[in-house]
Amino acid sequence: MLITTTNTIEGKRIVEYYGLVSGETIIGANLVKDLFANITDIVGGRSGVYEHTLREAKDTALDEMTQEAMRRGANAVIGVDLDYETLGSGGSMLMVTACGTAVRIE
Repeated sequence: MLITTTNTIEGKRIVEYYGLVSGETIIGANLVKDLFANITDIVGGRSGVYEHTLREAKDTALDEMTQEAMRRGANAVIGVDLDYETLGSGGSMLMVTACGTAVRIE
């Protein structure tokens, strides 16, 4: 399955459009992640724990979007957009959505 942020695929012809597909995931931050993130904030550097969680959420949303596209008969998703939002009290939840247009290419 080809996934791209562009609306066309160089050298390929789109032969059918299946419509909008999306995938969503919501992941909550927990006490252990917050503790390690607070330590990182104090001593400086990147928060590997949160980066891993963010990557996991993105991958899950993309996988759900891809699965929906395949169920419709698509072999590519074009115009993919990723959005990130915080939810809940104090922004304790992270929501990642992936959406694009499912298509069949030659």
